[in-house]
Amino acid sequence: MGRARGHLTKGADDMAQPRALICDDDDAVREFLREVLEGEDYLVEEAATSAETLAKAQPGSPMPHDVILLDVKMEQDGVDVLKQLRDRGIEAPIIMMTAVAPGATAAAAIQNGAVDYLVKPFDSPESVAQSVARAVAYERLKQGGEEAQFLSVNVDPRERIIGVSPQMIEIFKLVGLVARTDTTVLITGETGTGKELISEAIHASSDRRNGPMIKINCAALPESLLESMLFGHEKGAFTGALAQHKGLFEVAHRGTILLDEIGEMSLSLQAKLLRVLQDHQFERVGGTEPVKVDVRVLAATNRDLKTEVRDRRFREDLFYRLDVIEIHMPPLREKREDIPLLVSHFLEKHRYSPRSSPARISQEAVEKMRAYDWPGNVRELENVTQRAVVLSQGQVITEEHISFSGAFSRPLIDVEQRVRAGATLADLTSELQREAATVAMGLNGNNPDKAARALAITTTELGRLVEMPAAVKEPA
Repeated sequence: MGRARGHLTKGADDMAQPRALICDDDDAVREFLREVLEGEDYLVEEAATSAETLAKAQPGSPMPHDVILLDVKMEQDGVDVLKQLRDRGIEAPIIMMTAVAPGATAAAAIQNGAVDYLVKPFDSPESVAQSVARAVAYERLKQGGEEAQFLSVNVDPRERIIGVSPQMIEIFKLVGLVARTDTTVLITGETGTGKELISEAIHASSDRRNGPMIKINCAALPESLLESMLFGHEKGAFTGALAQHKGLFEVAHRGTILLDEIGEMSLSLQAKLLRVLQDHQFERVGGTEPVKVDVRVLAATNRDLKTEVRDRRFREDLFYRLDVIEIHMPPLREKREDIPLLVSHFLEKHRYSPRSSPARISQEAVEKMRAYDWPGNVRELENVTQRAVVLSQGQVITEEHISFSGAFSRPLIDVEQRVRAGATLADLTSELQREAATVAMGLNGNNPDKAARALAITTTELGRLVEMPAAVKEPA
């Protein structure tokens, strides 16, 4: 490694060289870091005290440092020095170093603008060089170098349902057609596809929009409590019923009620619901007097109700009462062209702090998101985007900030749901092959040769599987 020392004056020949400032009171540490960084072609400057650090890191310098390595313990607390550097307008990435267990100090350093935290003794020269290179590259990306490409999509922040895919355009049209009617609507689709948002859009566009919008999850309550919640009860109807209680159907009078996960409702409650849909009246639990209501009913489910009817778990007459208009929400994997729009929307929604601008995201990160199959659908996409905003501190989101916590920890194929939807064994086999190819690519750094070897197939076969459209029909 080079050992050149002396005053640093950038000339025409060294304009492309990055500059590093090493701040540590240990001569041996500075010597080690100098050799590492000079070996990576950095121009290196040293500071042995906090005062020297502050003197050499001058704001507005014509030759600013590209990275600063700052020890936590010199004659002044390193986090305090970090704060002073940031307060003075020093924007260079700062990597903190410590010889003691980091603990709360690391958290404080990150909160005050450090980009990384290294523990001494260092793992290896390579680990230090990688940390520095990552910090410098990320800072240049933040500054928007010519090579940087970011997602650029305009989304109205007032919109709650986003999409430009043909499927979503048809759904928007259908919402417009049914909203001004009192027609019952059945909203179907996998968990996390936005069924509740569609119900809100229908209500907001309807003539009942000034009335209440009531939502209840039928799967979240036992049968007896769900009945009381929906229809109310009279005083003394059961132990603890000390007064008359209005149910949600009464509360929703002249408004809209969403019965979410209606496929979980018991057969006896289905019969009572059928009467409400037919006659617009019911009796409270423990009561005999009919209660008349004017309510628009929307229902949502991730089950195939036709199969439930066939298996006698759902009343056929109720199904036909609910299924006047069906809106099917497609899974995110079937409308990948909507992912950039959704990401832009979530970046606007989830800012790092109330005072922060929306984080930026690189095109490479967006492509990584487009390649994933999203078993949790839009809800999972929102969670991944929000986590990336936190990890990037609201700055620039790169591929490293995108992680899929559930990608390989749970099956991506819901066999029961697929069989209920009418999938054949050939359908399931094709989809399993496709998922295996996708997982192998993810585990092997998106290297098709390595992924193909892992699955003992050819690269051509792998390419066919990865590009293969999902063969399985979704519930109608």
